[in-house]
Amino acid sequence: MANRGPSYGLSREVQQKIDRQYDPELEQILVQWILGQCGGDVAQPATGRDGFQQWLKDGTVLCRLINSLHPRGQGPVAKIQASTMAFKQMEQISQFLQAAERYGIAATDIFQTVDLWEGKNMACVQRTLMNLGSLAVAKGDGLFVGDPNWFPKKSQENRRVFSEDKLKEGQSVIGLQMGTNRGASQAGMTGYGMPRQIL
Repeated sequence: MANRGPSYGLSREVQQKIDRQYDPELEQILVQWILGQCGGDVAQPATGRDGFQQWLKDGTVLCRLINSLHPRGQGPVAKIQASTMAFKQMEQISQFLQAAERYGIAATDIFQTVDLWEGKNMACVQRTLMNLGSLAVAKGDGLFVGDPNWFPKKSQENRRVFSEDKLKEGQSVIGLQMGTNRGASQAGMTGYGMPRQIL
């Protein structure tokens, strides 16, 4: 963690709310996937939120993960090296984030470097890794290792092409969400501005 003292008041409540979003079961799935995807050169992390954060903190595991989702020799992170220097670790994390965005993850789904390095929002880190796994399964290029059922299935585009005749036919139909004009009449209506007759 960084050189920050304990938080109080509203900051503490916000941090506790963020910490409650962390899912230990999802952690087990992600660890299992990362270990399988990266092969035997990645060590098993300690269980728990802090163990997961320390495992990913230097960025080497993340860089190996993103490289394993590309064909051998074509990984986006060329140089992966373990370092104890903070700026080197943060640089490797940001290399992973840039590679993940190029892989197809939306910028809104990617965590910030400090979320992982300082352990501020590990739930966001989990969501990014879940999105990465879902995208790897959806690509279907044979590079994904593991059970595809671990990740939610991404929606696929289902483009439809209609002929001009079908499109013109659709313009003449009144959609049911607009109501219906069957049985509509003006019977019983009075002219505008006329008082209602009460008997």
